[in-house]
Formats: sequence, C-alpha cells, structure tokens
Amino acid sequence: MCTARQGRWGRRQRALLCCVLVAAWEAAWGQLRYSVPEELPKGSFVGDVAKDLALQPAALRDRGARVVSADRTQYFALHANSGHLVTAERLDREQLCDGVQRCVLRCEVIVEGEMKVYEIEVEITDINDNAPTFSEIQIEETLSETTGLGTRLPLSKAHDPDVGVNSLQSYELSGDEHFSLSVQVGTDGEKSPELVLAKALDREEAAFHELVLRASDGGEPARTGTARIRVSVLDANDNAPVFSQAVYAVRVPEDVPVGSTLLTLTATDADEGINGDVKYSLKKISEKASKIFHLDPETGSIRLMRTLDFEESDSYELGVQARDSGELFDTATVSISVTDVNDNAPEISVRSALSEISEDVPPGTVVALLHVQDRDSGANGEVRCSLVGDVPFRLRSSVGSYYSVVTARELDREEVSEYNVTVWASDGGSPSLRSSAVLALRVLDVNDNAPVFAEARYSARLPENNAEGALVLTVRAWDADWGQNARVRYRLAEGRVRGAPLSSYVSVQAETGALYALRSFDYEEVREVGLWVRAEDGGAPALSSNVSVRLLIVDENDNAPQVLYPPSAAGAGWTGVELAPRSAEPGALVAKVVAVDADAGQNAWLSYELAKATEPGLFRVGLHSGEVRTARSPLARDAPRHSLVVVVKDQGRPALSATATLTVVLAESVAELLSELGSAAAPAEPGGSLTRWLVLAVAAVSCLFVAFLLLLLALRLRRWRRSQLLPPASGALRGVPASHFVGIDGVRAFLHSYSHEVSLTADSRKSQRRWAADSCCNTLPARPPPDKAAPLLGEDAAGARGAPPDALPVSQSLRTPRRPPSRRLPPFLLIAFPSPFCFPLRWSRMISPYYLLTYSSKLISERGATECCKRRGVKLRSWF
Repeated sequence: MCTARQGRWGRRQRALLCCVLVAAWEAAWGQLRYSVPEELPKGSFVGDVAKDLALQPAALRDRGARVVSADRTQYFALHANSGHLVTAERLDREQLCDGVQRCVLRCEVIVEGEMKVYEIEVEITDINDNAPTFSEIQIEETLSETTGLGTRLPLSKAHDPDVGVNSLQSYELSGDEHFSLSVQVGTDGEKSPELVLAKALDREEAAFHELVLRASDGGEPARTGTARIRVSVLDANDNAPVFSQAVYAVRVPEDVPVGSTLLTLTATDADEGINGDVKYSLKKISEKASKIFHLDPETGSIRLMRTLDFEESDSYELGVQARDSGELFDTATVSISVTDVNDNAPEISVRSALSEISEDVPPGTVVALLHVQDRDSGANGEVRCSLVGDVPFRLRSSVGSYYSVVTARELDREEVSEYNVTVWASDGGSPSLRSSAVLALRVLDVNDNAPVFAEARYSARLPENNAEGALVLTVRAWDADWGQNARVRYRLAEGRVRGAPLSSYVSVQAETGALYALRSFDYEEVREVGLWVRAEDGGAPALSSNVSVRLLIVDENDNAPQVLYPPSAAGAGWTGVELAPRSAEPGALVAKVVAVDADAGQNAWLSYELAKATEPGLFRVGLHSGEVRTARSPLARDAPRHSLVVVVKDQGRPALSATATLTVVLAESVAELLSELGSAAAPAEPGGSLTRWLVLAVAAVSCLFVAFLLLLLALRLRRWRRSQLLPPASGALRGVPASHFVGIDGVRAFLHSYSHEVSLTADSRKSQRRWAADSCCNTLPARPPPDKAAPLLGEDAAGARGAPPDALPVSQSLRTPRRPPSRRLPPFLLIAFPSPFCFPLRWSRMISPYYLLTYSSKLISERGATECCKRRGVKLRSWF
C-alpha cells in the first residue's frame, strides 16, 4: 500500500512539474493562458502577469506595461502596482461567445520600455446563470382523428445559452396519456423533442388535449423552463404536404442587400380544397437567425431582414415546416452559406509611439509600434504595409501582426523640424482596400535661440482710478527652440517710480506675459511709467532678451471744479458780497467767479451758468469767463439785494459741477449799503433755550468788548497824538492788514484787476464810479512772494494813481504786507473813530452783518461819516 501511495505521489509531482514547465515555456515564448468564470465583477483577479513573466511589479510600472486588445471593448486591465491582470468589464459568456463551445478572449501586454509584446489568452468558463427557454410558451398543434399511432410532432426546442452540463439536458412531458415524448439527438448532440401519439384519438371523446413540456439543464441547482401544448383534434385529412427537397442549400455573398429573397420553398399537397392549402413556418431556428431571416407563410420565400456579416457567422441552418389546413405537414432543412467579400479595410492601430525624438538618435531607433488587422479571410485578409514618401524611416516586421517604425538614417532638425509619417496598409482583395495612419514626430533641438518679442517696444494707455489687478497689456515673445528650451518666462527689470519700487506699481505674469496694475493710478500724481520686461527661456544656460514698455496714464473726470472766488462762508469766514450802482449800464462788470479743475484736457474745460437769481433778467454770466455782468440797467422796482447762484461745470463724462453764491447789493452810497446789509443780517427770533444761550453769549461778548474798547481807546489816542506831528497829507489808512480785505491769497491779484473806485462828495448823494484800466478776465496772477514789501493801504494811493492830494483811498493794492499782531486794530475801531482816517467800504464783507449792524448803528451814522470826510476833504473810494 505504501508503494502504491508513493507511486501516485510521484505521478502527481511529475504532472505538476510538466505544468510548470509548460507555463514557463509559454511565458518564455510570449504566451500566457488564464481561465476565469463568467459574471465576475469589474476588477476581479485574472492572473499574476508580473509573476508569470518573471518581472517585478515595479519593473512593469517603470517600463510602461499596459494591456491592449484588438476588440473595440477593453475587457482586461493591468494593475500598475501589483502586476495583476484584472477584469475591466463584467464578462457575460453568452454575450461574448454565443454558440461557441470554448470561449477565449485574447489580448496583448505591451512593455513600452522594452518594445516587447506578450500574448494572453483568457478562457471564460460557463456558470449556470441561464434557464432553458422556449421560443413559444404556448404551442398550438392539431391532429386528425385518423392520425396513426406513433405519429411524431416536432416541438419547439428549448434554448439554453449555457454550455456543457449547464446547457439543456432533458425534456419531460406531462398532462395526457394519449401522447408521449421522444427526444432525438442530432449529430451535433442537439436534443430535439417530438410529440408521439401513443393512443388513438377520438374527437368525439376529446376535441383537444392540454400538455406541459418541461426542459431542464444539468446545473446545480438545475434550472427549468416550460411550454404549454394544446393539441386540437380534427377530422380526417389523409395527405400531408411534401417538400420538393429534403434539404435546401444556398450560397449568398455577405453584401447582399437587405430585403432580397434568398430562396423560395415549394411544398405540394395531394388533397383538395381547404386541406390542400399549405402554410410555411420556421420550426428550428436560432435566436440570431430569427432576426436575420423571414419566411413568408403564404409563398414560402425567405427574405433577408438584416445585413449579413461573414466575420460574425459564415453559415445558418433553418428547420422549415409545410402544414396544410388539415394539420398534416412535412419538414425540410434550409442551409444558408455566407461567402466572404472584401468589405473590410485593414485596421491600423498605433499601440505605442513617440511624439518627440532627439536629432542625435542612432539609426535603428524604434519610434512607433503598430498593429495591423483585416477582418476578412483568405486573400481579402492578407495585408501589406508600406511608408509614403522619402522619409528617414522604415518598417520592420515584429511579432505576429505587429510592425515597428524605426529610423533609417540620422535626423537633422535644421532641415526638417517635424515629420508626419504616413503608413499605408492594403489587403489582397479585388478591388484592394487600404487604410492609413499618420505618425506625428517632432525633432528636438538644443537651446541656441534667445526669445524674440513680437514688437520692438510696447506702449499702453491706462485710465486713472483703475481697479487694482487690472490688465494693462500683454507682451509676447517667441523662441525658435522646442520643449523646455522654448518655454518663455517673463519678469520685470528693477526700477523705481516716485521713490517706490516698480514692483509695487505693476507686475507681470511669468507664464503669459500679462502686465497687471497693482495699485490704482492717479493722473494728477503719475502720468507716465516706463519699465523693462525681460523674457527668459528654460534652456541651460538660459537665454534672454528685454523690451521697453511705456505706460501712459489717461486722465479721468474724477475732480469736480473748485471755486476759488467767491470762497465759501465756512472756508473763509465771509461770503461774497458785491456792490453794483443802480446807474450801471448794461454789460457792466459786477464780479467774476474763478474756479479751477485738477483734471486735464477736456475734463478741465469749465463753463459757467447762472442757475438761480433773485431777478432772472438783471444779471448774466459769461459761459467761459465766469464774469457776472448786468444784462440791463437796474430799475427802481428792482430789489436792492440780489442773490446769484452760479453753477460751474466741466466737460467730462459725466460732468461734475460746483456752485458759487454771490450777493449783489444795488446801492449808490455807503448808507444804502450799510442799511441793506444791516436789514438783511437781522437775526430771526430764536426760541426756547437757544434764545437764552444767545442772550448770555451777547452779554458776555459785550462785557469783553467794553473792556477791550477802553484799552484800544487809550492806544488810539496815543497814536493820534503822534500822527498830529506828521504832515496833513500823510493821513493815510495804516495798521489794517490785507487779510481784512481779501478772503484767500489766491484771488488777491484778481480782486485788484477787477476793482473800481467810488468817490463820495460832502454835499451830494451822487457817487462817481471809475473802472480800473488794467482789468483782465482770463488770468489769475500768481501770489507775490511773502518777503516782498508792499505799501500800506492809503500810503501811495495819491501818487501811484494820480489822485488829488486830498483824496483818501479806502482800499488799495491787495499786495499789502501783514502788520505785527500787536498793531492790528479791529474793524469796528476804524468805524468808531474816523477822525484820523476814513473807513473802507470793503469791511462790509469782512464782518458779519449782525456785528456790523450792532456796532455801526451805535457808533456812527451815515451823516457822521460824510461830515467826517467833508471836514478832511477826503473822497471815499471802494474796491470790489
């Protein structure tokens, strides 16, 4: 017994050794075989390719191993980390290999690093996943009552897509004792059930019989399918139809048109009448053939419903039946053979190819691996390959249907920088069919070209107030090299703008050359930015070139006009009050609105418009000069006080504007002016707590004023005594700073240029008006330097302007130096004590109406001022 066991163990070892040797021999010759059951999920293990090829998984991954298949669907994939062959799709054996006993799928493993191909065969084994099914679950049969015992009726066969023991194995019949079941086995092993009459029929006993036919397969567990048979009993019909041939054979080409009639069956019946009418039907046909062929039951013609394909199936066998109305029948076999035609062009698949190659590669270098296949057979499937044109490449036959494209000689990029290699494949059919594939191959070069900009210099215009990160322009440079050598990157050269680094103003995108603004530009601060952009390639060593970029800032209308004269009440402490005599002629200059705009160009062009006036037709404003002139002579009915609102607009889009308010008083004398200003300045009656606070404030100010008045009175008496020692003609106005007459420094020269004099006599209410000769309407003189001395008010008025010696000027040139703070006198003292000098009319603009009304009404009257000037022989003169 031990010897027997040792003998069996030795035989097993030898068998195992033989299997290992066979597997090693197949792996060495590039052939691997695996077997897996169907219906495995996606990603299931098939085989260890890395182990069977004696390679490490890392080596397969590094060498670029992958699985390719000649079919359009990839059923397998190679796991890169483990080297295992896994399923890429769910495998259904019945769908892949319908009607084939042994289902084998073929694919290839291509190792690109070694340019090697390994063929793999995977056998798909069947599982019992399909039950037998009948094409007709309800079978109607008719038999004459004279039908003899042992008559056989062919029944529809059950179809089971599975193979082997899982396929159809047996039939069972149940339901009636008149019939039995006979199963015939053909030469191909296919079982055909037949219904056998076991007992004579008697239509008077039973007009029909119900039977159940059950088909079972051999799987574990077994699956079954059933069909119901209804046999109707007819009266006697003793002649059955007879086919002209027991077997019909026909050969058709695969390109026969759809709808063509392939052949016509002929069956005759010796009976007459209704028993002689023959009907044709298909009784034995596969599911695939039933979709391709159609049998006309009346004529017996077989027509084509779908196109034939020799590559799918080259023959079909049909079982036909001719039955008369008396249910007698005959059967025949139709064999259809499909002949091949040259209807498939060769297919070229590029399994592996290089897109770039260095010009210094040696001859014989493999640049592409091609697979050529023709689905036709015979001479129609023989393929010949060739290259088109004079190219430095040639074809070399490889394993099976694979070809390698290799270099035939040295390459020179300076002659040809890239190749489009066309591969032609033609078959041996008549006429021959052919197809082509194009391989695009680029020749790499060394880094011997510097980047070149598209333009010699760049310039761009950027509106001010731009958004941060706004795109300014894009510079482009090209490099004649290839690959990394032609990759251009951009950067800014070092520089500074207004003391700040250039990189804080603009930046350039390294890859695209897009120039972005990092901050919002202001045209009033920066009007132009010059910079250099450098383009550098990716070679070693890198080559570069520079280009200059000029960025011009475009002005936007972002500054509203600024009114210089008249100044606003909040900014200067006084409002613009202008004096116009009632005797003024039409077109007489009253005032001028002066405004500036910080923008440039059209955005700084200003226009003036009278928006609101107390008397609309009395005054007009120059559109471009801003001069306020009388539109007509003032009338007696015109109000003495007029308020004018002038709108200053620029020409930008949208236009910006500012307003200036002027108060024009129509007066012929000082008394009228003071009276008008006082009446206009009378405060409204306050109410509540505001009144109480105002009363307290007035009381406090009055107390301080009285104390201050006493002190100043003493100082004034002291100075008056000193002035008595001077000549009478030198009694000019001193000690009054120019700031009391001028609102802002920027309009001093303007006020001087638009001044006129009013002379008052002692015995008349008439006034004499004199316009200055050096008037200018379009210029704004610059402010004089602070260190340049100017004469005090009234000191040189008589000598400079040729006035009479006894004339006392009320206001003189605006270029008056400031007096020390200790010698400044408030305006009310000049009004209260006019004995040494007379007061200027311009003070009505420098003190509030309420202040002027309060103290001027108490200290001086118009008559007192006139008498004062009369005693001294002085004419009042006003500048405005």
